[in-house]
Amino acid sequence: MRMIVPWPPGQATDLVGRLGAQAISRALGQPVVAENKAGAGGLIGTEMVAKAPADGYTLLAASSGPVSIAPLLQKVPFDPDKDLTPVGLLGIAPFVLVTAPDFPAKDIQEFVAKVKAAPGKFTFASSGTGATAHLFAEAFNAATGIKALHVPYKGSVPAIADVMSGQVHYCVETAAATMPLIRAGKLKPFGLSIGRETALVPGVPPFATALGLPGFDMGAWIGVMLPGGAPRAVVDKLAGALAGSMQDAEFLKSFATISVEPEFKGPAQFTEYLRAYTSRIADVITRNQIKISRSESDLHWQHA
Repeated sequence: MRMIVPWPPGQATDLVGRLGAQAISRALGQPVVAENKAGAGGLIGTEMVAKAPADGYTLLAASSGPVSIAPLLQKVPFDPDKDLTPVGLLGIAPFVLVTAPDFPAKDIQEFVAKVKAAPGKFTFASSGTGATAHLFAEAFNAATGIKALHVPYKGSVPAIADVMSGQVHYCVETAAATMPLIRAGKLKPFGLSIGRETALVPGVPPFATALGLPGFDMGAWIGVMLPGGAPRAVVDKLAGALAGSMQDAEFLKSFATISVEPEFKGPAQFTEYLRAYTSRIADVITRNQIKISRSESDLHWQHA
């Protein structure tokens, strides 16, 4: 058996995918080899699995960028609904709204009031037009009535660097990318994109509760999928192996090291989650008229 990871080694989906591979290997007593097939923002490896035989021997370390978001913004060589079978959701990567340390607001309520009072005068950075960081920031802006100017970058590193220096006012980026800088006092955190507090970002409130935005719950998901048409018995067997590992304290501790909140959903729940997730993302794209140019179509769909 092999687990195709459509990202480079060390990235969050790679690490969670390897955890999933280990869990399945332990439960079935059969080796599951992780293979990195990176490229095209995760689309190359995802397509490999989408077009592989549906015999249960080829699995996908799946994530929101190539599966849920890219198909809404560009033509992709597979149909995520028909060509992929959800097995199990494993975790959610939370995003954090951050500014330079000297931004003149003491909390998220004051931040929103200040930015909302000056339409078009504040800027927000992202890792690229149509990237997850861009979409989550647009969703936050729309929910709070903020009108700010989007400044896209080629990746999260330069985007965050300009937020740290104050050249751009804020961004909504992954906990993995922001927490080391928050701890170092180089970024100021204001709020969380997911709907609950997390020990991954201690003391930072969710937008949903701090701003009275019930239902605002947006993170980048990571899970395991099979090719479309995979036998139900195989899907259930693999899902059971993953579910069992999610009861193991040591297994769950591994998620904290990569800033991913563990959350398991089996095949049926995962399928429903994906439908709702895609609908929310499609709404953000439509409301904000987000389009990517051909030159941007190979951007990395930032997800953890």
